[in-house]
Amino acid sequence: MGKLQDQMRMEMELRNFSPKTIKAYLWNMKAYTRHFMKSPDEMGENEIKQYLHYLKVEKKVSYSNINIAYSALRFFYVDTLHREWHVEKIPRPKVGRKLPVVLSREALQKLFAVTANLKHRVILLTTYSAGLRVSEVAHLKITDIDSQRMQIRVEQGKGQKDRYTLLSQELLPELRDYYLQYKPTTWLFEGKGGNVPISVGTIQRIFKTAKTNAGIYQPATVHTLRHCFATHLLEDGTDIFTLRELLGHKSIHTTLRYIHIQRDHLQKVVSPLDQMGRDGS
Repeated sequence: MGKLQDQMRMEMELRNFSPKTIKAYLWNMKAYTRHFMKSPDEMGENEIKQYLHYLKVEKKVSYSNINIAYSALRFFYVDTLHREWHVEKIPRPKVGRKLPVVLSREALQKLFAVTANLKHRVILLTTYSAGLRVSEVAHLKITDIDSQRMQIRVEQGKGQKDRYTLLSQELLPELRDYYLQYKPTTWLFEGKGGNVPISVGTIQRIFKTAKTNAGIYQPATVHTLRHCFATHLLEDGTDIFTLRELLGHKSIHTTLRYIHIQRDHLQKVVSPLDQMGRDGS
């Protein structure tokens, strides 16, 4: 793409896109260009539709990745080349609703209990108790822990937004024990080699090991701890707008999905088979 790539990168940087989004958009534009072996400024509506159809039907790419490709193409043509984009002619692929996996409180207790390494346990406890994304945990600083106000400051989370979330009463003594033993300097959870943040991959491996040791067979990842935080708070009566602020969601619709996975209202419903037995019929 050459100059066009540089131009697109500049437009994204001016809009304060995250490095991860910039990388993903540029990668998708390169793949689109390679597919047709033409410069993207020489292509348009027909090629875009053909490419999205190719990703779906031939490559069988997931809806979420097709959606990223769609966003990258739209940004390039609208914001970089300043062309019109007719949504009715190039509709965004519909993504099916997939509810997140949520572990029970009992399973989480077992997960934490089998994690003998203090640093690893505190990382997992912090992730769950504050509802953090894995990248947010990795980039916590010592100064982000406010024990006076019992809050954790999340600096430049998703969407480059700062927010405050909960500092658990149960977590605080664990954090103090961890601090005395490991003596971090800047980053709360340092990576190998000293004053650098722990990597996301390391945290993911910590969770995977704990999950195996706890005998949890559900398809859970470290991000599941964030889903558990949200669902368990809702079940305990936290209102949806407060939860939205704690999670740092831009849209309330993102938070509302957790209503669909609460257990408390489902547990009150009696299966018709069980009711049949009660009726004696």
